[in-house]
Amino acid sequence: MVEKQFVPKYKELDFYSKQKRIALRNCGRINPERIEEYIWRQGYEALGKVLTSMDPDAVIEEVVTSGLRGRGGGGFPTGLKWKFAKQSPGAKKFVICNADEGDPGAFMDRSILEGDPHALIEGMIIAGYAMGADEGYIYVRAEYPLAIKRLRIAIEQAEALGLLGEDIFSSGFDFKLQIKEGAGAFVCGEETALMASIEGHRGMPRPRPPFPAQRGLWDKPSNINNVETFANVPQILLQGGEWFASIGTEKSKGTKVFALTGKIKNTGLVEVPMGIKLQEIIFEIGGGISSGKEFKAVQIGGPSGGCIPSELLDLPVDYDSLLEAGAMMGSGGLVVMDSETCMVDLARFFLNFTQSESCGKCTPCREGTKRMLEILTRITEGEGQPEDIDVLESLGNTIKQTSLCGLGQTAPNPVLSTLRYFRHEYDAHIKDRKCPAGACTNLLSYYIEDNCKGCTLCKKVCPVDAISGNVKEVHLIDQEICIQCGACFEACKFSAISKG
Repeated sequence: MVEKQFVPKYKELDFYSKQKRIALRNCGRINPERIEEYIWRQGYEALGKVLTSMDPDAVIEEVVTSGLRGRGGGGFPTGLKWKFAKQSPGAKKFVICNADEGDPGAFMDRSILEGDPHALIEGMIIAGYAMGADEGYIYVRAEYPLAIKRLRIAIEQAEALGLLGEDIFSSGFDFKLQIKEGAGAFVCGEETALMASIEGHRGMPRPRPPFPAQRGLWDKPSNINNVETFANVPQILLQGGEWFASIGTEKSKGTKVFALTGKIKNTGLVEVPMGIKLQEIIFEIGGGISSGKEFKAVQIGGPSGGCIPSELLDLPVDYDSLLEAGAMMGSGGLVVMDSETCMVDLARFFLNFTQSESCGKCTPCREGTKRMLEILTRITEGEGQPEDIDVLESLGNTIKQTSLCGLGQTAPNPVLSTLRYFRHEYDAHIKDRKCPAGACTNLLSYYIEDNCKGCTLCKKVCPVDAISGNVKEVHLIDQEICIQCGACFEACKFSAISKG
């Protein structure tokens, strides 16, 4: 028997009802390998408007009016960045797209590259016209083969229709676009390291000034924005800077795409207006904690971001509020954690990532993060010392102030933010030799409760014969022999084994 069922509209679903999609407006709605479908959704109308009715200064002014800030982490005003590049002397200039999305679990830019590559291309051509550049590079990591394939198709289609190349829209403006495949180094997300990689050198940052707008790729004035930033540009030019500025907060305009993940019911990409509260993202869009346990914290801004505790769930999500709370917007990673997450171990996990991705050029980042990681590892293994917390804070602040590039300057954030909000967990690890979340193996003890049925299953799986007891009798764990592997805990069918 067939029953009639109504398929809800996007706006009727909790996951979409609070979203406002500008950068993601075409993702999932068009075939990204057919330029006709992009054009049908107003594609390249902004470029036509710009090239036939606006001078470069007017384009930049529209972007300044919009209040668009870089979506790659720094949050620098995009219009000002374009203005600096335009004002730099020189006949040859470059527009560069940073598509080297390296945050673990983040795929905001990848989604646009794969789902709407023409939005990026159109945004880059407009930027080139505004600042007087005739050439652009898209720096994308080689681990994104589908994104690269669709970018190549999109570039070929745009060139075939005269939307890219020479004399676009018969305006006399020329712009060519190339793809540079990166090797996947996290540090190449830093703009000077990215340019070094395009030039064929090892991807390492250099001191600034001079800034890329003054002396960038091959010493020519260059502008770098990420994928999401460029994808917003066509809609800003079509609907006006004031329209974009009407969304968000006073200092953070428009929307932001986040990769919502972790211990949450609804995971995936969400694009929300700036200023939305964390609680709305996590509980109304994300559906709350998947395990049914208590919400503990959210890591925002990727591996260099910070942890926001449950007391700050009403925090508005904008650049300034997040910085004040010890976190950062970053590229938009948002990892939700429940009560079983150890915040000390979490800080160790993220620092392990940034430390291994350090290029090693400057001493504070190379040596400082290594020392911090050693201390955190000792603490999670039950060998922490009372002075460790002060040393971590001192090292973290020194690294932030003295590192050469953004990777080092932000690497201590997970440690400093967890020390700020979860210091009691550090104290428990060091003073009591306990992990309150029950996550650090070396600090756990397993006990068999009175409801043990004496089935002997735990005894059979114990690799070191630490469990004794007869059939149908309550068993016992010898704490001197136990290696805290947790095999008995996983094997027990009667929830008779506890840990703490």
